[in-house]
Amino acid sequence: MSSYLSDMFSLAGRVALVTGGSSGIGYGIAEALGRAGAAVVLVARREEQLAAAAAALAGHGVRAATISADLGDRAAIGRVTERAASFFGEVDILVNDAANNIRRPMAELTLDDYEQTIAVNLTAPYLLGQHFGPRMAARGWGRIINIGSQQSIRAFGDSGAYGVAKAGICGLTRSQAEAWTPHGVTCNTVIPGFVLTPLTEPAQAIPGRVEALAARTMTGRNGLPTDFAAIAILLASPASAYLTGQTLCVDGGFSAT
Repeated sequence: MSSYLSDMFSLAGRVALVTGGSSGIGYGIAEALGRAGAAVVLVARREEQLAAAAAALAGHGVRAATISADLGDRAAIGRVTERAASFFGEVDILVNDAANNIRRPMAELTLDDYEQTIAVNLTAPYLLGQHFGPRMAARGWGRIINIGSQQSIRAFGDSGAYGVAKAGICGLTRSQAEAWTPHGVTCNTVIPGFVLTPLTEPAQAIPGRVEALAARTMTGRNGLPTDFAAIAILLASPASAYLTGQTLCVDGGFSAT
């Protein structure tokens, strides 16, 4: 039985690059992929948080490297693509988790707000996919996991430009799947519910908000980064060879209510 499961889900010998990997859902996914056998390259802005995340992964026996980069900066994306393969070899698994969310009423958003939001949440995943996707396809195996949002599928909490970008992520995933799945690269979107992470701290600070959102789920609680471990391993592993172009909600039933 253990051999059967290992053959299906092991990531031994694989290399994963996880943006936004220093905290929240990104770190939860990075830890899961690493503990399943992958070497992990973490990408995020803050060097101190990256170092702490890499040390935590090392504590689990995970080989980890870091790249400090602001993915709203095209030059920084170029540095990521140039350096990624220098640590453990070519990237087999790309996880696009890095995000920003400028929470203002739609009419108050500036052009700069819009451009920053699109750059980080949509353009960066597109450009990273354009670099790594063809390389995965040329080797005949790869996995792209894009992280969406409730705003990918519904208006929710001043969706604004973030909603535009996260809806685009689902379209990007389908386009990537169409292009590269015939060559062994599966591409899927994961949509979280309300998850207790640094990105959602502004919403968590509103009195009663956390409790009200938990009550909307079928599980009766909000999400945690560890809730994304199993789906990440599934989508990154050989088990997902026939699963591609899909949007998968991991949200405690939030989107079904």
